[in-house]
Amino acid sequence: MSNQETSRVPIFATMQRIPGGLMLIPLILGAIIGTFASGALEIGSFTTALFADSALPLIALLIFATGTQVSARTGGPILATAGTLLLTKSLIPAGLAVLLGLFVGLDGIFGISLLALLAAVDNSNGGLWLAFTGQYGDERDRGAYLASAINDGPFLTLLFLGASGLGDIPVLALVGAIVPFLLGVLVGNLDAQWRKVVAPVPNIVIPFFAFALGTGIDLGDIVTGGVSGLVLGVIVAPVTGFLVYLGYRFLLRRGKMSGIGFAAGTTAGNAIATPAVVAAADPTFQQYVGTATAQIAASALVTAILAPSIAAFMLKRSGALVKPDPARDAAGSAEPA
Repeated sequence: MSNQETSRVPIFATMQRIPGGLMLIPLILGAIIGTFASGALEIGSFTTALFADSALPLIALLIFATGTQVSARTGGPILATAGTLLLTKSLIPAGLAVLLGLFVGLDGIFGISLLALLAAVDNSNGGLWLAFTGQYGDERDRGAYLASAINDGPFLTLLFLGASGLGDIPVLALVGAIVPFLLGVLVGNLDAQWRKVVAPVPNIVIPFFAFALGTGIDLGDIVTGGVSGLVLGVIVAPVTGFLVYLGYRFLLRRGKMSGIGFAAGTTAGNAIATPAVVAAADPTFQQYVGTATAQIAASALVTAILAPSIAAFMLKRSGALVKPDPARDAAGSAEPA
């Protein structure tokens, strides 16, 4: 007999085929249950603990697991690429979002709150980046996934809201948000086996905390947030992708390969959890959580489609749409501008 099991209904595979599906599908299911049958989740014990109250603990576990994947053994070119990615995809967009917030306030513009905007622009979809750079980039680009490991989660959003004064984020809340990540980095670098142990954590916890987050979303917010979320995604992909493109072209001097930077113009699926984490630190933002969560979910889906499409177009236009050259990887040299 074969040990290989066949799925009668390929639920997991189907979810994975949809960009952000592991998070988006449970989120929507949770919203449906939370809107029409919320009493089913209030029977107590393990049912309520897992399906209604599990979001923050599971997000914390995901942040720890993410930290373990950050290795101290990275070379200079990889660190330079990761640093450029972090600067142009996270720090500059977040700074611009905060600057806008100082003028328009927390309500934001065009129905997109500052919370939704900031949470959508200060991170990137690391899985999509790895998939794209694995086909068209080199070891520097793939190693720049380190930037996604750092910007993944709510820390940067909390940091920028607190530093700007737009949110009353206690210092301990900032510390509390990054401690699991730092512990993960420490454990992962002390014992590399832990990286393998917790590697499956995202696939395990994301559907469950997404469902729990969904139970707190009203379907009316989903409809409203879906439309404005599409607008948000259409803004995030080209604008933040262009900033990374500029970093690749003028800071890293990658020449015709600079178009690969547009593949970073994404909103990570994990960013869907950020509004809830921010509201837990500062209840002022609670009124924005439902709509912001729906908008970020829509942005994650839209950018997952747009960003690699734009990057492929730019690479093709520059004549660089080719699979990676092993000799180039070994050389690690920058291409002429």
